Amino acid sequence: MAGDRNEQERAYALLALGDELIHARALQIAAELRIADLLASRPRPCQDLAEHTETDPEALYRMMRLLASRGLFHESGTGVFELTPMGDPLRSDHPASVRSVLALTGAVAPLVLGGAHHSLRTGEATFPQVTGDPIYAHMARHPEQGRLFDEAMRDLTRLVAPAVLDAYDFTGAPHIIDVGGGSGALISAILRREPAASGVVLEDPRVVDSALDEIREEGVADRCSAVGGDFFREVPAGGDLYLMKWVLHNWSDERVTDILRNCRRAMREDSRLLIIESVLPSGDDAHPGKAMDLAMLVLLGGRERTEEQFGELLAGAGLRLERVVPTRSPHSVVEASPR
Repeated sequence: MAGDRNEQERAYALLALGDELIHARALQIAAELRIADLLASRPRPCQDLAEHTETDPEALYRMMRLLASRGLFHESGTGVFELTPMGDPLRSDHPASVRSVLALTGAVAPLVLGGAHHSLRTGEATFPQVTGDPIYAHMARHPEQGRLFDEAMRDLTRLVAPAVLDAYDFTGAPHIIDVGGGSGALISAILRREPAASGVVLEDPRVVDSALDEIREEGVADRCSAVGGDFFREVPAGGDLYLMKWVLHNWSDERVTDILRNCRRAMREDSRLLIIESVLPSGDDAHPGKAMDLAMLVLLGGRERTEEQFGELLAGAGLRLERVVPTRSPHSVVEASPR
């Protein structure tokens, strides 16, 4: 009978794991509805939350009860909820806010999850098969999702930047080129830490204006600029340090090699290249990057990589992997130099 109990416990554990999809969707909806913003100043009854979110009070209560069971909210009275410290990053104004990230996941995941078998059968991205467009073209055609994507990337960068700055010493790099630097949040954080350094953000022309706004808001506009371009064609020369954050995981090995070769052509012999990505452990070890790896396959046909895979790609582009620097985030700093 003991063996039977163990088998039953394992079976229930698998069912609980399957139910995580329900918990995740509830969390995404709470982010979309900005529930934490409504609870930021005081507890509120569910009837009040429902009026502000245009939802059914009883249905909303059932969702809030589920999320309270995960520690994000607390039912302080019958039908009255308050925000907990664990739920605080759901606020839009929290310094480590993940609201936009979860809202973006909620907007994108339902589009592709049902068709994810396509990726498993073919090894190709599902997103274009389901929507008719690659993901970035889809964002351009749906500006509200494009804005949410940009906001999510900015918030994620603000979350990871302190971990990168604590783990890696950026002194001795007078001029930094951030390849595919998005909003400029990372290079702005680096320049605030290194007052003698200057920088350039290379991005799609669509993003340049928002990057310039971010750079101005962060107070480093006198030392940093943003230029439109295509890293598949050319990367600006003259950098002491080249930086790529969450760029390579979007692309196949062939496309990554193209990007790295363009970086190599732009680099001097004493330049360095930093790649900020998840570096997957081998074997069965758990790592958040393993979930992201599957997501990148389904969304873009990209992938997360191991240290060995990074080394092979760098070598194929005329670069040498020098070291992998872990951070207190799920991401590492992969340092490379010209061979």
